[in-house]
Amino acid sequence: MLISGSSSNDRDAASAALARVDALHTGLTQIVLEGGNLDGIAAEVARVLDVGVLFTSSDGRVRAQAIREDLQALLEEHHLVDPTGRIRVERVGNDGVPMGPGEVLGLRVAAGGTDLARLVCVRSTEKISSDDVHALERAAAVAALLLTREEAVTAVENKYQGDFLRDLFLRRAGDEQYVAEHADTFGWDLRRPVVVVAAEIDPPTGEDAAASRVQRRQWQERFSAAWRQVSRNLDTGIPTVDFSSEVVTLLPLAEGDDDPVPGHDVVRRAVTAVSGDKGGGRRPFSVGVSRVAHSLDELPDAYGQARRAVDVGRRVNGPASTTFFDQLGLHRLIALVPDHAELKSFTKDVLGPLSEQTTEAADLRETLQVLLDTNFNVAEAARLQFFHYNTMRYRVSKLERLLGPLSTDQHLRLDVAVALRVLEITG
Repeated sequence: MLISGSSSNDRDAASAALARVDALHTGLTQIVLEGGNLDGIAAEVARVLDVGVLFTSSDGRVRAQAIREDLQALLEEHHLVDPTGRIRVERVGNDGVPMGPGEVLGLRVAAGGTDLARLVCVRSTEKISSDDVHALERAAAVAALLLTREEAVTAVENKYQGDFLRDLFLRRAGDEQYVAEHADTFGWDLRRPVVVVAAEIDPPTGEDAAASRVQRRQWQERFSAAWRQVSRNLDTGIPTVDFSSEVVTLLPLAEGDDDPVPGHDVVRRAVTAVSGDKGGGRRPFSVGVSRVAHSLDELPDAYGQARRAVDVGRRVNGPASTTFFDQLGLHRLIALVPDHAELKSFTKDVLGPLSEQTTEAADLRETLQVLLDTNFNVAEAARLQFFHYNTMRYRVSKLERLLGPLSTDQHLRLDVAVALRVLEITG
């Protein structure tokens, strides 16, 4: 009788679990058919399974959630949330992570072999059962349908918005009133001072250099989605579009902005939010920032400034840099010269053999830069390069044989200093 009773209880539990899964699936399907979103799916799963639910991007950026404060605190206590709010999905797999008597579990939301999102489930009182996992898998499948639909709509919208913004930058979008009214249909506010931000994923290195075109496109789509989400969180009226190889955002200046470099604070907040802790497969990226554009007519020039800033900034400061156009100094003037052949000719004429891409030339250029930085103080330059004084004197003599009387001719030193900066930019 005891065995029979136990079997009966097991059958009842299994039937209840199956009914719950079916009820959840029916409820979720109805949400999608009625035009619901991820928030509705998260809320329904949380209600039926009595868990906390978060939908995130594949790199952990929260897109929708239905989670109590105590469960959110539990995630933070176990270091599963970074300072910007990103869920560290790389630490949360489908095997589950114990959290006291409870557990956190992560499932892929995928369609057609493509990662669309992550479903993260949290329970504090007990482990997540296999029946719960089955229900969550149903929820992930429904969410995949919704996300596939949303991504198709977003792709069309981004194409249309991108074409419009590109026309604006090329001064062929129409008169100012038409542009402002058309921007309003996108929910954009272009009637305020902004800085144009151009953001590019840095070129992959090492094993990533062999990434396929499909993989690179996925990186770009995720990067673009991150900028759109961060922009919406800052201000719903911020335009953000994907230009295939770059993301362009028009960030408004805060009222009373008194930063030494206008827009510095809002740009820093946006870049920090997009970067997160760089986990979850996020790619390093570089950013260029324009001067303030006070009107629609100034936007084309501002976009050009942002493009130059990101190009020059990456060359001068390396990858993962944020460069403001007004901070480029001499590099700004050099970047304005459109004829790169003329720039290369200038460096060759001034630097001679030191313009060559050899180890010896690079070594001498480093010494030359130190001498220029110390106003040709040979003793100080020797100390900075850890050379004996006589060794540095020999190097000075060699440099003057190659370039001319550097130690006495200030005009020559200026030409050489500029040529070194040109070489730094043009490579």
